Amino acid sequence: MNISIINGPNLNLLGTREPLIYGDQTFEDYYKILKNRFPEIIFDYFQSNIEGEIINRLHQVGFSANAILLNPGAYTHTSVAIGDAIKGIDSDVIEIHISNTFAREDFRHTSYITPVAKGIIIGFNLDSYRLAIESVIG
Repeated sequence: MNISIINGPNLNLLGTREPLIYGDQTFEDYYKILKNRFPEIIFDYFQSNIEGEIINRLHQVGFSANAILLNPGAYTHTSVAIGDAIKGIDSDVIEIHISNTFAREDFRHTSYITPVAKGIIIGFNLDSYRLAIESVIG
């Protein structure tokens, strides 16, 4: 099984950015934990702060990955283009959020990703990724 993880803007700062909201662990450290916990899965990981690069990556892996775990960060609330890219690919996309966006500012309650994603896992800190993987492997 092949699972692609795509993280959006500012997620490269996990571990230092607003630790009360996002925790103090880097994604790279958590990614190692995921790979050790699920050795039967072939993972690839991509992070970008640039909307077009995220779209390009969706196009690149969206016809071969068994699933894509996408944390679009703030693009969740603004990017019609990322939503359109998801509509154009074959792979199932699970929307991931580390924080509970519905417990935050009102603008974070709107997602252009949710209507085109297979599902959404939200608010379980970095463990949201593990829960998404478990939903994929059933």
